[in-house]
Amino acid sequence: MRKPMVDYRQFRLSKLNTPQFSHLKLLLGWVGYFILYFLTENLIPIEKCHVIHCALDDIIPFCEWFLIPYVFWYLLIVFSLLYFALYNVDSFKKLQTYIIITQIIAMIIYIVYPSCQNLRPEEFANDNFLTDCIGFLYAFDTNTGVCPSLHCAYSIGIGSVWLKEKNVSWIWKAFIVIAVILICLSTMFIKQHSAVDFFAALPVCLLAEILVFKVFYKKV
Repeated sequence: MRKPMVDYRQFRLSKLNTPQFSHLKLLLGWVGYFILYFLTENLIPIEKCHVIHCALDDIIPFCEWFLIPYVFWYLLIVFSLLYFALYNVDSFKKLQTYIIITQIIAMIIYIVYPSCQNLRPEEFANDNFLTDCIGFLYAFDTNTGVCPSLHCAYSIGIGSVWLKEKNVSWIWKAFIVIAVILICLSTMFIKQHSAVDFFAALPVCLLAEILVFKVFYKKV
């Protein structure tokens, strides 16, 4: 079993500014995000939101089974940050920085160009545990602040960092790629996002990729 790079048993708040633990300060980005999320969700009236829709949305059917990869996204974020915090601090910094960049860009867009979607079914064709959970999700996570999709942006960022990781097998990398694809599709199949939201996340991810990995500045 690999030995962690950092012994977090020694962590104290007083040591947060030390080289050993200073990377953890990047997690404060989540605090800023949740504050902005609360403000945008509650202070921007839906009447001011632009409805996001495209023809592809009408072709994609609702499928409750996609709730599984949609929810798996939360576990993937936690697991990825935890793994990198333990075994590759540099990758932890890159992933969390990637997330912060996409958060900031998305929140600016949500404020400047408020968005919403009206794709959610009025009633479910099936009555089961998955649809019950989706109903709870709809109540918890409103249909505003959708474009670009952070669900997709985070997933692409996670995939990018894992694919650059040298100490993991190709099987795990293949699993990550499949998971990212399913997560992105899930946002559309459970009608949390329009296909437009996914495509809008791509340039946001490209910018984050450039800023974090400086891909356009590497010598050939």
